[in-house]
Amino acid sequence: MSETGLAALGDELELVSVSVGDHAESVATIAIERPDARNALNGQVRSELKEAVAAADDDDGVRVLVLTGSEGSGAFVAGADVTEFKDRGLVEQREASEHPRVYETVDDASIPIIARINGHALGGGCELAQACDVRIAAAGAKLGQPEINLGLIPGGGGTQRLTRLVGEGQAMRLVLSGELIDATEAEEIGLVDQVCDEGNLDDTVYELSASMAEKSPLALEFAKKAIKAGSRMGIEEGLEYESELFVQLFATEDKDEGIEAFLEGREPEFDGK
Repeated sequence: MSETGLAALGDELELVSVSVGDHAESVATIAIERPDARNALNGQVRSELKEAVAAADDDDGVRVLVLTGSEGSGAFVAGADVTEFKDRGLVEQREASEHPRVYETVDDASIPIIARINGHALGGGCELAQACDVRIAAAGAKLGQPEINLGLIPGGGGTQRLTRLVGEGQAMRLVLSGELIDATEAEEIGLVDQVCDEGNLDDTVYELSASMAEKSPLALEFAKKAIKAGSRMGIEEGLEYESELFVQLFATEDKDEGIEAFLEGREPEFDGK
């Protein structure tokens, strides 16, 4: 790990912790450390989280990122810090909402990002999980978009990513009612990809992340791009995009290594070239 990598950045952050390789090789974990506020997203958390995710994405030693909440807080992220909204008017909020926000930083990252939902993911926290590529939740977690109860609507992608994940009807139900659902129901409607007992959460998350981290970084990046295109392009445009990405990988050393390893009956060693 270089001195300018993600691990070095961790010493400079107050409300976000980082670790690299503690659970699996080439897998980093970023945790929001604001347990007294149930990891609510205030301006400092958003800024530090953006910086940490960008650093992980730029770090050659990181192939997969796990995003989670602090232990013992009972929350992944309990929502936005509503105290910041009290005296904020239209102009101030427009400035605070300028892109890229933390949601776009997570969504646009080239590496896979897994949301380890270790507790409640509400409002902005639910939107942060939606911006991740895979969502794995502890059985006791609750998820939802309760902004309607404040006279607001989701503003971090909740009307857009949520609809693409669960369909228009379920998105309408959750957003317009502000209802919170448990992790089991979230899995049933497609908001969460897997639910497990709290004691098995780490095993489930890091077994998956380790499996991903063994793959070619270039193939991971291109696969992620192609899958995301599926919900953002028409089918013909998406198929063309997939085909182009597939062809481009034939110029990589990782493709040669993967084919040779398969033919030789051994495990491949990918270098991201």
